[in-house]
Amino acid sequence: MKYDFTSIMERSGKDAVAVDGPGHDPNAPGLPKDGFDFIPMWVADMNFPTVPAVPKAVIARANHPAYGYFDISDDYYDAIIRWHETRNGITGLCKEHIGYENGVLGGVISALSSYASPGDAVLLHSPAYIGFTECLTQNGYRIIRSELKKDAQGVFRMDYTDMEDKIKAHHIHVAIICSPHNPSGRVWERRELEQAMKIFEENEVIVISDEIWSDILLNGSKHIPTQSVSAYAHEHTAAFYAPSKTFNLAGLIGSYHIIYNRSLRDRITSKGEKTHYNSINVLSMHALIGAYSPDGQEWTDELCQTLSTNAAYACDYISAHFAHISVSRPQGTYMLFLDCTDWCRIRQQTIDQLLQAGWDVGVGWQDGRPFYGPCHIRMNLALPLSRVKDAFERLSQYVFSSPSRV
Repeated sequence: MKYDFTSIMERSGKDAVAVDGPGHDPNAPGLPKDGFDFIPMWVADMNFPTVPAVPKAVIARANHPAYGYFDISDDYYDAIIRWHETRNGITGLCKEHIGYENGVLGGVISALSSYASPGDAVLLHSPAYIGFTECLTQNGYRIIRSELKKDAQGVFRMDYTDMEDKIKAHHIHVAIICSPHNPSGRVWERRELEQAMKIFEENEVIVISDEIWSDILLNGSKHIPTQSVSAYAHEHTAAFYAPSKTFNLAGLIGSYHIIYNRSLRDRITSKGEKTHYNSINVLSMHALIGAYSPDGQEWTDELCQTLSTNAAYACDYISAHFAHISVSRPQGTYMLFLDCTDWCRIRQQTIDQLLQAGWDVGVGWQDGRPFYGPCHIRMNLALPLSRVKDAFERLSQYVFSSPSRV
């Protein structure tokens, strides 16, 4: 490969919650016992250096010693338009359809507050990204969960009957779609999105589509933008994107929406503008331009190859070595969602005890309960394969294959 996805990057002391959080952050895994180093597999950022085009663009701009007020450049919008045309086959996207957001979750709340009031019900698939559950609850919305169901092949699927029943029963007019889905790793097929959108259209539901993971596709999976599946979807969906997951840029802040319908766009944009906080940082603008460059395209392709290898290794290892642990093989994202229900029942252990056993040997995995996984663990695979192997070998030796604790 042209780019480096094998070197172990030292992140300690470099403002990284993923590695500096244990022992300090109350939401972080515990510190490992003596003799084990920490392998960060909890926070959903990557332990790879970003594409060199990003620091090159940021440093080039930072070298000019003036950082005053500025307007978003045409280069920023052109980079987004080219990216979506190349990656997702989108045509007809124009500057006017694109708007800056400090973060996807902030955009979600702007969209929600444009079409729902505190106390209103919002449809959300479950398991669900913890950010959705927190921001909806904190802003007073009622979460109505529609459980994803595993088919005979272990693939998560939408339950359309359940979705429609709950939309009608709770008078729901706003729904959130996560595409690709976090934490399950599903990349929705066009027919699945079409069926979901048919239900939304029949019930006059506005759709908020979080597509922040849309570039991270495994084993040739294809992302289908929600807005592309029907005329209704095109005009009644607010889609949110960011380079942060793809290029490890969360610390720079910067997302954007794509909204085609003028009325929808005006209402949502006005919410962000009224706060006077939803303003782009000049270095974030140049970071996106660097990321969405031809070099970024090539780097992303290599990233997806690397993550496909990591996911295949992890799933195959679990199947071969971790009896009674179930996992759906991800099609996108770099997350695994382990169902430990049977293992905990058979071993007569709690999920807290299992989590602690992993943390003790330096495997920094994440409690799945905040994602509505009652006996689940979420794992980040965006590390060099050597580190992924270290983690699973420790789990095999000390956690799953032996009843003893270190």
